[in-house]
Amino acid sequence: MVRPNIGIVNALIRITCGLSVLSWATSKYCKKPWRDSYLIAIILGAMKVGEGILRFCPITYLFENSSSTLFFDDDEEDYFDDEEDAVTYNPS
Repeated sequence: MVRPNIGIVNALIRITCGLSVLSWATSKYCKKPWRDSYLIAIILGAMKVGEGILRFCPITYLFENSSSTLFFDDDEEDYFDDEEDAVTYNPS
C-alpha cells in the first residue's frame, strides 16, 4: 500500500479539477471522436481524480525521494579547472 504524500485540501482540489477536465473532455469527445487531444485530456483528468482519491502523487514522490546529489549538489571542481585559480595579469 502506498503512503499518502499530499494533503486533504490538495486531494480535494485534484478531484475537483480532475472531474471538471474529465467531464469537459468527455462532452467534447462525444461530438468529435476523431480528435485525439480530447482522449488525452480524459486520461489526464482521470489520473488527477485517481491521485486525489488515493492521496498519492507519483511526481511528488519522485521529487521527495530523489537524491539531492544527483541533480543539485554536483561538485564545482568538475566544472572549473585548476588553471583558473592562478593569478591573472592585467596589463592596464
